[in-house]
Amino acid sequence: MNVIKRNTVPFPSLIDELLKPDWLGGMQSFSANVPAVNIKETDTSFGIELAAPGKKKEDFNIEIDHNVLTISAEDKVEKEETQGKYTRREFSYASFRRAFTLPETVNTDHIHATYENGVLHVALPKREEALPKPKRLIEIA
Repeated sequence: MNVIKRNTVPFPSLIDELLKPDWLGGMQSFSANVPAVNIKETDTSFGIELAAPGKKKEDFNIEIDHNVLTISAEDKVEKEETQGKYTRREFSYASFRRAFTLPETVNTDHIHATYENGVLHVALPKREEALPKPKRLIEIA
């Protein structure tokens, strides 16, 4: 008797395509090196929180090009250990790159970022014309 595993999902290739990481905010690929991101919107701005503990603010590179915000970082650690005639060197490279397409409502001239307690905060203020208009009273003539 042979055991045959059946796939109960009728369209596995379609579901696999929809669940690819590229659909989730421009993520290149799922790996341990890709930090988690929270994105929130308020009436006046958008906010990105990127969890990257153990880094320094100098490790990050934040760029805007054609309405695409790219956050990247690269760590290079080189450790050398010498015992007698033998030398052991261990290299460690860790990098990530996240890209986000910005909506037209973001004022790209006033974007700013801070890094505290292992979280990179990027503030994306909205343009003046995108802000909600206050309620006004219209008088009847």
